[in-house]
Parts: sequence; structure tokens; C-alpha cells
Amino acid sequence: MKSATDLAVLAQRVDRAVTGDCRVVTGFDGFVDEMISLVGERRSLEDFTPVPDIATFGQLVLSAAGHSSLREIVVNDVHPGGCAVNLADGLASLGAQVDCFATLGDPVHAAFQETAAKCHGFHSWGREPGRTLAFEFNDGKLMFSAVKQLAEFTPERVRSFLEGGVYQTACADARVIALTDWTLYPHMTGVWRLLQHEVFAKLRQRPHFLIDLVDPSSRSASDILEMTDILRNFEPVGPVNLGLNGNEANILCRLLGLAPVPAEATPEETLAQAGALRTRLEITRVIIHRIPFAVSADADDPCMQPGPYCPNPKKSTGAGDRFNAGISLGLALGCDPSDCLALGCAVSGFFVRNARSAMQRELADFLRQWAGGGHEI
Repeated sequence: MKSATDLAVLAQRVDRAVTGDCRVVTGFDGFVDEMISLVGERRSLEDFTPVPDIATFGQLVLSAAGHSSLREIVVNDVHPGGCAVNLADGLASLGAQVDCFATLGDPVHAAFQETAAKCHGFHSWGREPGRTLAFEFNDGKLMFSAVKQLAEFTPERVRSFLEGGVYQTACADARVIALTDWTLYPHMTGVWRLLQHEVFAKLRQRPHFLIDLVDPSSRSASDILEMTDILRNFEPVGPVNLGLNGNEANILCRLLGLAPVPAEATPEETLAQAGALRTRLEITRVIIHRIPFAVSADADDPCMQPGPYCPNPKKSTGAGDRFNAGISLGLALGCDPSDCLALGCAVSGFFVRNARSAMQRELADFLRQWAGGGHEI
């Protein structure tokens, strides 16, 4: 766990870092997200109280069983989404040189314009982006995604995208290659196999791989286990960093014959879980982030970090992707695992407070405020 002094030193390092030298490639999910509040009580056209938390929403759903029910929603905004896009936004805002390859539409959907302007390269690898209805509550979010069109993202289609050599060129210079949202792309395991053989095996440098599965609850056990079997095949090319939330970690544990941990698990219990998963999967590192803390387990330097907890976030959708942006920045800068973990917590902490990605100087200032006790922990 980082002390106040450690955080202040990390802030200085961020201030001095040449983030423009950090080249990162992200792929492959692009979504258009509608950010939604569920109305609990409306008093006037402009005045309403939203349903506060997921438990209350669940009670409303249960009470409607056996008869019809109607609830009003308010679409607060339409945002660019998808882990690859959000990760690209977080890194590019910090000054990193980012190439994003994702299902962005043909032509690219207007929702992605602002993110595209920040990136070194922004490439559409899909006819139509996914669509997500994101219901936001004080204690989390429920996301409902339309993804039928993502079945077009096949190894054969990706092979055609590779013909121009743009992806290969970007990966050849990348310090980090991020592969996100395995869950909602039914052919992603096949795509990973293709890239392992046709692109990654030919790289001369050793990039870090950052992998974020996204909640695999909707996938079959056989699909998940097939995916875990090929994770270790990235290791000959570069170290694999698998990022999970608590629910995702428990799903993998159950399927791999490991003990899950309770929702209120301590950092120590979660770190032990991450270590067990890392050993079973035969990869370099497993990172698990929960709302109050995050842990990172590898063979040499396991660590944990309480986060700058925000009880009333301005925005929660995309916070996990900004956590990954902080992790990726740390990996690209050659930071040790504990610094990477603190950067992930800080980038995410800034995002939930400001509903946007931090710039480099803002991240350094946030770390200083955190060191000085300016953010609730």
C-alpha cells in the first residue's frame, strides 16, 4: 500500500514523464452508450428523484412479477463507449500515443468524434457499433447491450482488416497492447488465436498485454474455459496482465476449481484470490479491482491499494476502463506493480469525480491531493 510520501513521489514522476513516448494499441469493442437514470418519483417536469441503488431497483422488479409495470427513464447523455474506446480516451487524455481499432461503424458513428480527435490513430473494424443502455445508480450500474451485430467480428473479417498492415505497424511500436471485451464478441477467442499467430508472434519487442474480459456471466462454461486455455499463449510474446472486477474473478474461480471470495472480501483475501488465479492460468499478473480497493498479484511483487473512494460519483460507467488506463500508463512507463496499481486507482478516482478523463498535470495534482488526505479513502 502506498504511503502519502509514496504518492507524492509518484506525482512527481507523472509530472516529469514523457507520456508521448508511450505507445499503446487498444481493441476491439466500440459501443454507443446511453446514460440513463430511472425515475423513482417525479414532482414536476424538471424535478424528480432517481431510484438510488441497485437493491431498490431489484425490489421494484420483483414487485412487478405477475402483472405489468411502467417506469420512466431519463436519457441523460449519449457517450462513446466500449472498453477499447474508453481506455483509448483515458490514455490519450494523459498524453499517450494511442491507436484504437474497434467496431466504430461505417462511417464512424458521430459519438466517437471527440475521442478520435485525441488519438494518434482511430480505426473502424466494424460496420456497426454495439449499443448499451447504461442504468446508473449510486452503488453501481446495470448495462443492457445490443450486440447481435458484433457476431460479424470473425477471424475471417479480421484477417481482411490486417491486409493493410496498419494494425501490425501500430503493434510493432507498442509498449502495451490492450485486448478488451472478450465476452460480447462471440468469435473473439478465434480472433485472439489469429492475432497470436499472424501478428503477435512476429513482434520483435516484448509489449505488455492488458486483457479485460468484461463480465462473462452470459457465456457458457466451455467458452470461458476455452478462452482461459489460450491466455498463456500470449506469454511468449509479452507478459499478460489480466484485469478483473470482483464478480469476474469469482466466475473464473468457480470454473477453474478455485474458491470464490465473498462480496465483502478483505484486500488480503482478494490478493490471495488473485494469486491463485495467476498460478492456475499460468500468466504474469492478475489484477482485481473492487470499489474500495485494488490488488495485483504476480510472482515477485504482490500488492494492494485502497482507492480514493468517492461516495457520490458524477459518473461511474467507464470508471473501470480509466482504471485500466492508469494501469496501462504505468506499464508503458516501466513502473513497478504498486505504482501501476496506484495510477489505476488515481485515474479512476479522477474520472468518477469529474465525469471525464484526466490530463497528465491533473493526474499529478490528484495524486498530490490524495497524498495530502484531500480525497476520502
